[in-house]
Amino acid sequence: MEQTEVKYWYLREHKLFRTLSNSDINKLCIITRYKTAAKGEYIYFGSEGTSRIYFLKKGIIRISERNGDKENIKDILQTGDLFGALDLNGTDAVASEFAQVISDKVIICSFLTTDFENVLASDPKLAVSYTKIVGLKFKKLSNRYANLVFKDVKERLRDFLFQWAKAEGVEADGFYRIHNYLTQQDIASIVCASRQTVAQLIGELEQQGNIAYNRKEIMIRKEW
Repeated sequence: MEQTEVKYWYLREHKLFRTLSNSDINKLCIITRYKTAAKGEYIYFGSEGTSRIYFLKKGIIRISERNGDKENIKDILQTGDLFGALDLNGTDAVASEFAQVISDKVIICSFLTTDFENVLASDPKLAVSYTKIVGLKFKKLSNRYANLVFKDVKERLRDFLFQWAKAEGVEADGFYRIHNYLTQQDIASIVCASRQTVAQLIGELEQQGNIAYNRKEIMIRKEW
């Protein structure tokens, strides 16, 4: 399949572009960059993320920030997510931020922010849809930061596990079954705790029969 045709179908299937005509999608293909990457590869570092907006067609990416030797995971992105310069002003990404592939493979389409601004300016309905999607994304991040203030580590870990389970888990016999692509250190970074604390809490949850954890899979009881 030619790359233009690949771009066409990846854009056509994304929720943001489903209402566009075939002609409009073909125009987008001209200004879209298509990329595949393997596990461990970086999509951008710091300022590289301020010049483009990315659409994750397939796979899982983490957005992280380095603070000295410490790494803080800011978000886990899945198929259909948007990332990069979401405000279109080149101010979203910071110098210490990076996007890295954590699934076996990802497929991404991206636009220069200047090109994407022109696309939105020419289609008010598309601009409204984009604003709604980005608004929901920022609301999710805002809720996460609120949790850091008002909830303890155990509550944050529980909330994260249930959000993960409901997003990706397969229900079976009263449990959610999740493919585990995160280390305990990754989870600790997401809930803003030490790895030792998270390991201890996971051990307690296993003893209580609420979860079963290993490097390949996590089983989470639906109600506890």
